Amino acid sequence: MSTWTRWHGPAMARLWGFCWLVVGFWRAALACPMSCKCSTSRIWCSDPTPGIVAFPRLEPSSADPENITEIYIANQKRLEIINEDDVEAYAALKNLTIVDSGLKFVAHRAFLKNSNLQHINFTRNKLTSLSRKHFRHLDLSELILVGNPFMCSCDIMWIKTFQETKSSPETQDLYCLNESSKNIPLANLQIPNCGLPSANLAAPNLTVEEGKSITLSCSVEGDPVPNLYWDVGNLVSKHMNETSHTQGSLRITNISSDDSGKQISCVAENLVGEDQDSVNLTVHFAPTITFLESPTSDHHWCIPFTVKGNPKPALQWFYNGAILNESKYICTKIHVTNHTEYHGCLQLDNPTHMNNGDYKLVAKNEYGKDEKQISAHFMGWPGIDGGADPNYPDAIYDDYGTTTNNIEDTTNRSDEILSTNSTNKTRREHLSVYAVVVIASVVGFCLLVMLFLLKLARHSKFGMKGQPLYCHLSHHTGSQEAPCQSDTQVGSFLLELSR
Repeated sequence: MSTWTRWHGPAMARLWGFCWLVVGFWRAALACPMSCKCSTSRIWCSDPTPGIVAFPRLEPSSADPENITEIYIANQKRLEIINEDDVEAYAALKNLTIVDSGLKFVAHRAFLKNSNLQHINFTRNKLTSLSRKHFRHLDLSELILVGNPFMCSCDIMWIKTFQETKSSPETQDLYCLNESSKNIPLANLQIPNCGLPSANLAAPNLTVEEGKSITLSCSVEGDPVPNLYWDVGNLVSKHMNETSHTQGSLRITNISSDDSGKQISCVAENLVGEDQDSVNLTVHFAPTITFLESPTSDHHWCIPFTVKGNPKPALQWFYNGAILNESKYICTKIHVTNHTEYHGCLQLDNPTHMNNGDYKLVAKNEYGKDEKQISAHFMGWPGIDGGADPNYPDAIYDDYGTTTNNIEDTTNRSDEILSTNSTNKTRREHLSVYAVVVIASVVGFCLLVMLFLLKLARHSKFGMKGQPLYCHLSHHTGSQEAPCQSDTQVGSFLLELSR
């Protein structure tokens, strides 16, 4: 039992893993051409005997060509051609080296599907000509062509231009053979009627309203005569072009807002190189609120939104139907701007149940407006089961002023919303003033009634004379009492008593 456990534990797993690794290398070796060695990411063919006569290919059933990033070929005198479909299976290829071999011809579309190629080394082969069409779609950081018997012609002038424009200060010692079979340094090569072309794009104001149409015109010139074509990238709007020799036009119809900011180029290309003239398309359109959600809590509470529009829309928030005046406690924040799209939130610092309610966002520019509304619940009402009072509105708000918030300035606000504490304090002060006024009115009324009754008592129609009313005149007569002599004195005495 212990032996069975030992062979079916971790040791067995390691043994099976090793076996699969050996099988993998064996299958790759079977798929690898003779005179070559192959791994999961590299192919190298350097054995001249018997050598290879065609570009090495892996059998898809035995290995995965898409994992190959480097191919190294050397001393293969019988390898003369790279065909259009020889390299297309190696989509991840970055480094291609063919040196000291018999390479004479490379098909124009040989590297069409190898967009990851960065380094190409064709040193000491048999190349007499090489077109720039092989490499124009590649972002090469290195192209080494030393030791090839190039013929001096306009076809290789692009190599000279490439050497002059590349960022590296190091240049290759390249030569070509003239009609007299004399080596001419490529840096000194001058060929009549062989130069870079030029492109000139004539366009009206490329600021256009969504749904409209526009036409662009372009002219090219150069010797050799260049070809003209349009590079519109991933333009969404419907478009069509017409070209005639050195003149061309591009018609864009029913322009979409998704094309705002995209670049349109007119390109002139000949044997020596290419030139292009470009413009950016600007599309104006009404705002659209593409996203608005209930508040989320992070460092602050945030009501997230996304707005599209061009020109930049002005944003205005409404709270329970009233204009929301922003402050340092409640304000709009734009976090990400993507040309005509704005991602942000209405930020609230420490909101309470007083901030519960409906929030509506209105986005407006000169082409139209859009609005959306959500309900926000930050906190239940204190002391009430369930957090809500059916007899009291979910939110109380003060009188707001009107403020229009431009999307470019969402953090500087001068107006402030009164806090809940300051509102309650003001109300308590108003109640105190009302109470004092009411009390003073009641006391005054009582005094008038008492004066009226006293007057009636002194002039009773029955001729009844009551006892004289004595006034306490401590502050006038040294704490002695004396009969009140007049109604005024009586009133003064009663007022003294009320105090």
